[in-house]
Amino acid sequence: MNAHRRQLLPSPQQSTHGHSARPTHSVLAVLLIVGLGAACAPSRDATSARPGSHFVDESGCVRCHQAEHDAWTGSHHALAMQHATDQTVLGDFRDVRFSYAGVTSRFFRRDGKFFVETDGPDGKTAEFQVTHTFGIDPLQQYLVAFRGGRRQALSIAWDTRRKRWFHLYPGERVDYRDELHWTGPAQNWNYMCGECHATDYRKNYVAAADSYATAAARFDVGCQACHGPASRHLDWVERAGTAVPDRPPEEAKRDFDADLSAADSRTQIETCARCHARRSTLSGEYTYGRPLMDTHLPALLTEPLYYADGQILEENYEYASFLQSRMYARGVRCSDCHDPHSGKTRQAGNVLCTTCHNATMPAAGPHIDTTGLQRKGYDSPAHHFHRPDQPGSRCVDCHAPTRTYMVVHGRHDHSFRIPRPDLTVAIGTPNACTGCHTTETARWAADVVARWYGPDRRQEPPYGLALDAGRRGRAGAVPGLVALAGDQSQAAIVRATALELLRRYPGRSALAALQRGLVDGDPLVRRAAAEGQDRLEPADRIVPLAPLLDDPVRAVRIEAARLLAPAAAGLDEEQRNSLGRSVAEFEAVQAENADRPEGPANLGNLYFSRGETARAEAAYRKAIALDRRFVPAYANLADLYRAGGREADADRMLREGLQNVPGAAALHEALGLTLVRQDRKQAALAEFAAAATKAPDAPRYSFVYAVALHDAGRRAEAIRLLEAAAQRTGDRDLLLALASFRREAGDLAGAERCLRALAAINPDDPALATGNVR
Repeated sequence: MNAHRRQLLPSPQQSTHGHSARPTHSVLAVLLIVGLGAACAPSRDATSARPGSHFVDESGCVRCHQAEHDAWTGSHHALAMQHATDQTVLGDFRDVRFSYAGVTSRFFRRDGKFFVETDGPDGKTAEFQVTHTFGIDPLQQYLVAFRGGRRQALSIAWDTRRKRWFHLYPGERVDYRDELHWTGPAQNWNYMCGECHATDYRKNYVAAADSYATAAARFDVGCQACHGPASRHLDWVERAGTAVPDRPPEEAKRDFDADLSAADSRTQIETCARCHARRSTLSGEYTYGRPLMDTHLPALLTEPLYYADGQILEENYEYASFLQSRMYARGVRCSDCHDPHSGKTRQAGNVLCTTCHNATMPAAGPHIDTTGLQRKGYDSPAHHFHRPDQPGSRCVDCHAPTRTYMVVHGRHDHSFRIPRPDLTVAIGTPNACTGCHTTETARWAADVVARWYGPDRRQEPPYGLALDAGRRGRAGAVPGLVALAGDQSQAAIVRATALELLRRYPGRSALAALQRGLVDGDPLVRRAAAEGQDRLEPADRIVPLAPLLDDPVRAVRIEAARLLAPAAAGLDEEQRNSLGRSVAEFEAVQAENADRPEGPANLGNLYFSRGETARAEAAYRKAIALDRRFVPAYANLADLYRAGGREADADRMLREGLQNVPGAAALHEALGLTLVRQDRKQAALAEFAAAATKAPDAPRYSFVYAVALHDAGRRAEAIRLLEAAAQRTGDRDLLLALASFRREAGDLAGAERCLRALAAINPDDPALATGNVR
């Protein structure tokens, strides 16, 4: 048993007004990239930025755009971040105390300034000055300045509606040793928040000094945050003088890099998605009008972010949900429902929806395809079966239910789906019906829906069934995922998620689906398909991945580069040149994220894959220096030591990691493997047991522990462990080991049941053809 290298990726950031979720230490995959269709997209050197474009003072915009300015004033965008003053601070700083996790914090004023007395990075109580407010409603957070240009967001926030202090993690006990403490990297404003609360934001992290020189054109979301640099427009205004009103709007749009009202809605939606998405940052050099995935990597519909059917679970914002919707597929864009300057919906209540969904004629813009839109009275008890103006009668109650984040902030799910309580019965996902009727069952709700809408209701098989089977290793998983990945009627983010899940399953059909995805028209799909080529030996990746080194989207190019880096010797000269350019881009992405441990750790993985062990070691050590709780860096550095025959160093590194992150399952497992190689098998068993206990839902740890038990002559215990784990998930390693151990024990029927279960999950699993069951 050898440790597997843990690949990582900067955790998709919470943007705008979010807070950090506790990261997982199971350690996933690395890298970022994106693109448009390879056949129809612009060349990789194309750019929408034109010479001479730069950000300008926005104070003059109001002269011509009074209505837009008035709508923006007082909006969430306008008040995204403000200096702490008597006018901007909404919280109670009148010597008020708030207790949490054994710490009593005090909010007070002195000499006209705002202070909080609370636990600092060392756990000791100290006074900290509040420099800025963050957000306005339904909560307001507060920023504190630290040395090195850092600003940190307090985890105690002000509830602007109930007028009270509250903690963002009320169900936990977050102290100074916790990764979610307000002084830690997860609450760092420069990395986590600044880009979406400022205009022309520049993080300006200086790695050599571990400090920030952060700057922006303005610290709020102004005109140019969405429209882009306005210098060309301002130049024209100054030249035109009194002729300004005579200029056609179409001509004025050419002053900007991005046309937010273009016929193709994607430009506007991706401009909004820069902040209204769960995503990672690839580049600080955002180019207006270019594909989002040139500079950001959106999260897919993966665990634990989303339910299997794509409903929001963690704090994900609107973009990925909206990508799943039929409205997105038909060309609906953000500004069709929301005034982009005030941020408010264009109409109140059901009127917003019935402008299009009505019995007469949809009042949709020319960019929206209304083909197939039924004309019927939706705002009627004949449709929603609830009393008017009561819960259940509003469109959003059933089609965009809310989920509460940051304790007080209810946010609508923008996938605009039809409630499917029958899916709740099948796979346990939520539904809007029992979200209100909390004392009723999903079966009851499904029966009511069937009675109301009859046999002709929409009941096509939802993609959640295939994604759930893929997640849990259930019968039909691979055939379902392969079919879903190839179904062009499905949203690209759904197809990309299917490909991401297919990475777990070996076999011809899964690999064929992944390779078909490499030429898909959407960069989300191409990147997911590229990532799936990691199952191949480096030399075998050249043919499928080399063309993507010149993909028009950066996120796709760098993923191809990461996977081809160890195969450079097998490339021809043109391919090596492309690889060199794309690897340089990959390294630039990690430099952009050098203030987070994922940045140097990703570089360490790159160097390790190329045999550059000294550089890899230095990079992993840099990651640990940035965050001593970052598990993947310990595991990968130990693996590097193992590969070099330095078992004692590997042992020492893993124990250091466990000292800093007690109970990290990945480190317990890696230490167990190290002890096996030292022939200290009894001690190794204890580590494997710890890993399986700490992460019971991660099948790998149960598998490794069971194999170790078996090898120690404790086959019956191993079988019991595997049986319990296989009840939770149909993981192939669990099933194959269980089949092997049962066969050894003379339980041939039990072994056969395991193999049949595996065949039902993945008929092409190569172990079924070879008879290799361990």
